[in-house]
Amino acid sequence: IMPLMKGKTARERLMERGKWDEYRRKHPYSPMAKFMQTGTEPMTNDADLSYYGVISIGTPPQSFSVIFDTGSSNLWVPSVYCTSSTACQNHNQFNPSKSSTFTWGGQSLSIQYGTGSMNGYLGSDNVEVGGITVKNQVFGLSQSEADFMAEMAADGILGLAFQSIASDNVMPVFKNMVSQSLVAQPLFSVYLSSNDQQGSEVIFGGVDSTHYTGSITWIPLSSATYWQINMDSVTINGQTVACSGGCQAIIDTGTSLIVGPNTDINNINSWVGASVNQYGEAIVNCQNIQSMPDVTFSLNGSSFTVPASAYVSQSSNSCSTGFGQGGTEPLWILGDVFIREYYAIFDTQTQYIGLAKSV
Repeated sequence: IMPLMKGKTARERLMERGKWDEYRRKHPYSPMAKFMQTGTEPMTNDADLSYYGVISIGTPPQSFSVIFDTGSSNLWVPSVYCTSSTACQNHNQFNPSKSSTFTWGGQSLSIQYGTGSMNGYLGSDNVEVGGITVKNQVFGLSQSEADFMAEMAADGILGLAFQSIASDNVMPVFKNMVSQSLVAQPLFSVYLSSNDQQGSEVIFGGVDSTHYTGSITWIPLSSATYWQINMDSVTINGQTVACSGGCQAIIDTGTSLIVGPNTDINNINSWVGASVNQYGEAIVNCQNIQSMPDVTFSLNGSSFTVPASAYVSQSSNSCSTGFGQGGTEPLWILGDVFIREYYAIFDTQTQYIGLAKSV
């Protein structure tokens, strides 16, 4: 297990410089536009907003911190060719000329995220993740990055969704681990710690039973693109408050909040007593957390309850809910607010997700 890094969130870094309000005006929150051995990849809990761990690329190895993102499928890191983007200047940059195992792929790469894009080139090299070395992994070397990436604690992103949604149809890292027989089972599991505690991890090829209690509920994927499943409803005190008649949801480690269509999210926030401020954040009175209701997500016939202690986050001077507006997009995102409550197992062979109560 590698040692964990800790970093401030983008919000905290911007607040310290008095830049948060200005940033929010320009960038309204838009999450949608988004082993034989067992390798355990520890992740850092960046004040509950991003979980990242260290990988290395090349020979000799060059190290990068990456967000492990089940909501995308490509691996990319900043490169020495990224000279004009602020985001590359304050992050580690891969230098292909310093790796004896690197080869160019001859294709360009462009990836759109909810808050901006990354453009660059494809290459391949050895990538080491949690003690597992994947040979000839194709990855992106950024040439330009959106401004918001300058505030990311991590250097890059390692996508853990399916090849069907990978830019340029690149084979994802975990699929290569399976095809190169580097993992005992074709699944990986994710544990996210709460409240800045250390111990978050992705386990490639296995499950850590010390991180959950009770039985695992297995839910079939409705689409092997994202880790997408059927959601039946969202209820509070037995009343359906969102996703009436059913909807689609994805389990996404790369999104901090639970995100849904504006009307549904506004209804949930109203039910729990939140008022939305000018930046789209749903503010609640910190004194009320104990009396706020649970929110229950019914997934493929099974109920998963998230209490107020899990869906309300406290910053220096206010409390806000973890329910974020996704616009008119009907797809729900069950992000870190949900995954902190439920240990998640991602089985690429059976195309099921397993969920169990986190401990």
